[in-house]
Amino acid sequence: MGLLHSGSEVEAKDLSIHHHHHKKMAQSVKPISSPVPDAWYPTLAVFMLAIGLVVTASFFIYEATSSRKNRCLAKELTTGAVASVFLGFGSLFLLITSGVYV
Repeated sequence: MGLLHSGSEVEAKDLSIHHHHHKKMAQSVKPISSPVPDAWYPTLAVFMLAIGLVVTASFFIYEATSSRKNRCLAKELTTGAVASVFLGFGSLFLLITSGVYV
């Protein structure tokens, strides 16, 4: 019975130390905030989607007008990646602007 009692005292001490550490950590944590001001979201959405659509259009024009042997894989991948990034972030800002928090 003595072993059980001393074991629970050790556990209680560990819990109080853990709780104190948790409380200290919670005081130093800052709330999560956006690196971009909320007022910029609609403007960012419009510009990023516009840039993404222009780059996408240039990709389709490049694919339609160049022959199979004149195509460059690096240019296709770069254009596709740039269009994807702009359309992705543009869609994100559009959703946040319209009230869908993702």
